[in-house]
Amino acid sequence: MPSFYVARGRRPVVIVLVLAVEGCLMRSNGGCQTPCLVISACAVAETAVYALASTRFTPSYVCNFSHSNNCSRDCASLSLEGCARRRDMKGLILVGGLGTQLRPLTLSTPKPLIEFGNKPQLLHFIDALVEAGVTEVVLAITYRQEIMQGFLDKYQAQYGIKITCSQEREPLGTAGPLALAKELLNDGEPFFVMNCDIACACNLRDLLQFHRAHGKIGTILVTRVDEPSKYGKSVVLCHETGLIDRFVEHGRTFAGTLINAGVYVFSPEIFDRLEMRVTSMEKEVLPALASEGQLYSRNLDEKGFWMNVKKPRDFLQGSGLFLRYLQEQKPSQLAEQPQGVTIQQPCLVHPSATIAAGCHIGPSVTIGPGCVVEEGARLSNCVLLDGVRVCAHAVVMESLIGWRSSIGSWTRVEGVSVLGESVSVGPELCLNGALILPHKSISDSVTEPQIIM
Repeated sequence: MPSFYVARGRRPVVIVLVLAVEGCLMRSNGGCQTPCLVISACAVAETAVYALASTRFTPSYVCNFSHSNNCSRDCASLSLEGCARRRDMKGLILVGGLGTQLRPLTLSTPKPLIEFGNKPQLLHFIDALVEAGVTEVVLAITYRQEIMQGFLDKYQAQYGIKITCSQEREPLGTAGPLALAKELLNDGEPFFVMNCDIACACNLRDLLQFHRAHGKIGTILVTRVDEPSKYGKSVVLCHETGLIDRFVEHGRTFAGTLINAGVYVFSPEIFDRLEMRVTSMEKEVLPALASEGQLYSRNLDEKGFWMNVKKPRDFLQGSGLFLRYLQEQKPSQLAEQPQGVTIQQPCLVHPSATIAAGCHIGPSVTIGPGCVVEEGARLSNCVLLDGVRVCAHAVVMESLIGWRSSIGSWTRVEGVSVLGESVSVGPELCLNGALILPHKSISDSVTEPQIIM
């Protein structure tokens, strides 16, 4: 019989649970042939663990089986992560609509499929959900379902999960899509909701554990920002325990720098508070939950990052934060130093890209698949999407260059310029803050921010 010892100060509380354990094959000498890790009463144990967690202890869990003294490793271990992994989990991604603020890029590709860090933004969310134990992802979309579904078909098998599209016939805001997807999400278990307008690295397992521990309807991820006024009624006032008191509009009176980060865990009871209509999560649903004492917050881990990437300038800033995150947490993923090329980290270069000698790359540069950067070029704080060519001695700074575009030799692109798909820019020009629609040829300089139709 297993015993679970839960540390509470110096006087352990021993919870003895009768569990059915499968998979333990005993040798004649008393040792285990395979690790014993399948516990059919996991939900029972988890309930006890969360009951203790809700009393504000920080427990540690050790499970020992007395039948074996010869195991090189523990026969069984039970943790919150383990229980979450064994349960079927679901997640909803609010894919959104037209992405007008990222035009001209979104004229060619839906916003969630635009590459962020050389990978479609949507896949970053799916990666995070799968890592947290999610087995079914629902995408709340408002247009171009055929493109989205075609893109995702090949990833279902790769990730080993089910991906379903929930199509809105008309926009339903940020909370209406939950009501629409109720039949897909409501299986009696908590589920994740993520806003696709953000880029972030956060611990979703920790968020789920915290949600189960406090037992209320909702948990939101919160983060501190330098300019809370950019985010409207997202400033969060909460107690030390994480219980949210209210949301406030950042106005003339300083209300703090803690804002809603757009990542949530909800229990099924949330559906009782939703209607099939245009509904704002931020202005209607969350304030109502807070007023009822049903909403908690969890701070973004210090090792993570967060940025709203709806606009080109924010997209570039988010890309820089992502690269710095890789530099600190996963430095092996960053660009190596090619011979004759100066790389100022952090930079991300796809293996299929070509960079000629004499180039200066960085900091905060992402170079996509098949890109060609000719000799003497200078790149800084920019993103080159697939197939871009930067000709000799050109300079690209603080700009987004769309798929298969080309920058002529000795040309300078700066000032948060955004080039759509297959834009051709001639030699010896200057582009400052230009937004250029797809398939255009540019032969004159653009010295003031403007849209080139």
